[in-house]
Amino acid sequence: MSVIPKRQRRKAEINIVPLVDVLVVLIFFFLVSMQFRNLTLLNLTLPEIETAGREEATDSLQLGVDMDGQFYLNGQPIGQGALREEIAKVARLRPDTPVLIMADENSLLGKVTFLMDTCRKAGLEKVRLQSR
Repeated sequence: MSVIPKRQRRKAEINIVPLVDVLVVLIFFFLVSMQFRNLTLLNLTLPEIETAGREEATDSLQLGVDMDGQFYLNGQPIGQGALREEIAKVARLRPDTPVLIMADENSLLGKVTFLMDTCRKAGLEKVRLQSR
């Protein structure tokens, strides 16, 4: 008499390795395709500078000039006299504050040089121009 052993069924398993592979590829795709933008920036067309280095995100004073000659301080419109006062106040409180000037490529050169000159007169020497 021969005894035939009962076949044991294998338990059902879900192979998650392909799922993890697909998720990793999707994560990389989304990271590469995301656009990181500073939403507080002005609507400016920045001039292109071929020798420009990378801009570091620092706690800087951001000055802007649009194509109509309107001045901006940290994204807020400001008049020329008030701008001088604010720059002088920042220079008194923190003289080592870096200044980032963002100017539309069609803005007047006189407006940009006014910003640079005002900063240097106040004692702010770390002045940079934003480019694309």
